[in-house]
Amino acid sequence: MESLDGQRIRAAVLQALEEDLGAGDVTSLACLPPEAKSTAVMRARERLTVAGLDFAEEAFREMAPNAVIRRHVVDGAECPAGTVLMEVSGPSRALLSAERVALNFVQRLSGVATATARHVAVVAGTGTRILDTRKTTPGWRLFEKYAVRCGGGLNHRMGLHDRILIKDNHLAALADAPPDPVTAAVRRAREQFPGLFVQVEADTPEQARQAADAGADGVLLDNMPPERLREALAGIAGRCQTEASGGISGATIRAVAATGVQFISVGAITHSARAVDIGLDFLP
Repeated sequence: MESLDGQRIRAAVLQALEEDLGAGDVTSLACLPPEAKSTAVMRARERLTVAGLDFAEEAFREMAPNAVIRRHVVDGAECPAGTVLMEVSGPSRALLSAERVALNFVQRLSGVATATARHVAVVAGTGTRILDTRKTTPGWRLFEKYAVRCGGGLNHRMGLHDRILIKDNHLAALADAPPDPVTAAVRRAREQFPGLFVQVEADTPEQARQAADAGADGVLLDNMPPERLREALAGIAGRCQTEASGGISGATIRAVAATGVQFISVGAITHSARAVDIGLDFLP
């Protein structure tokens, strides 16, 4: 699994610490002597798939460069409730000042990884893979897409620059283009950016067939129930990559996968992932 760039992690952590600390952690400064030392454990309080430990370690090291940090798990690990994720020893003031920033990163990214892992488990054995989308927290896309990989999912396009995805609004803007909007869009995409993957969002089996006929690399079958998906897949006839998206829930995702579609993209694994319950417990 490709790691995140250390400089990006540090920049994000520094920004978060600046936001949280302001002029200083007045509670810790008031209550604790500067020489106080502590050991704390970061512990999962529910079953989860962990992600983001690099951010937590960076937060503690920024506040306490000489802290002793020991990880008990790695990103991507499935952790039962009660699992110790990390142990850190250092100045008490520093650990307390870094605590919330460290937890915010790990709770949020582990939430994305956990949501992804649950979707991956539901489609296990079908051959269908789970993809993310661009529905991410602004500024956190690289981090949340990393967490998706920790959960066993795959990344769709990173942004508007690395893959052509012809959506319904593009087709609406080409309503009068001959011979039809789908074919015209695919041809124009090939001419302008011959090296990029070209995918068409299809709302109907007819649009899916047109995309395959035009030589698209992939078709995104949008908001289609399983019976319509099967009809669209029959028209595509294996000529390009297939992806289902839209209106897919935990109750329907297995049935969608059973149609034989290669990928299912799920916006909820990033835009609606719940921060999981992780705590930092100071030892006596």
